[in-house]
Amino acid sequence: MAAPQRRWAAELLHVWFHELTPRDWFGSSARVDALLRKRFGRELVSLSGQPATRFLDDPWTALAAVLLFDQVPRNLHRESAKAFACDPLARGIAQGAIARGWDRALTPQQRQFLAMPLQHSEAIADQRRSLAYFTRLGRRYGAPFARDHWRMIARFGRFPHRNAVLGRASTAAEKRAVAAGFAW
Repeated sequence: MAAPQRRWAAELLHVWFHELTPRDWFGSSARVDALLRKRFGRELVSLSGQPATRFLDDPWTALAAVLLFDQVPRNLHRESAKAFACDPLARGIAQGAIARGWDRALTPQQRQFLAMPLQHSEAIADQRRSLAYFTRLGRRYGAPFARDHWRMIARFGRFPHRNAVLGRASTAAEKRAVAAGFAW
């Protein structure tokens, strides 16, 4: 892997892909949350006001920025609206990197995370792009989850499991969907 142009980006890529495991990525761990807070909390705050184009220098910086603005907030701000506050920025970076074809330089595992902001979006157009992208990546790299996310947005226009932290009232159907396991 080529090195990104920024120190924080190189460090985040190393931590994410070499120190953490898939269990850390997709589970809930106070240890991982504390590690990410200590090592990248300052960057998250200081860089989150920048435009997406600021992170589109090279594929590696773009990937690291997507992790910083999509994954790190979900670890640092669990059960809080702040977990989703940087989603538009992460999505803009992901869309810019994919439009440039930079995802072709990445491993399937890295591509999975580059496209994750599309899967996290509550916009149906992003969900369609996510579904197509993850279907090409295949089952091992998130296609079933992309399908489930798309179904929730197609059905409800939002992710019901976010309703409480975002101050939204849930319908009975949304409550049933969350109880059935559609709460990522």
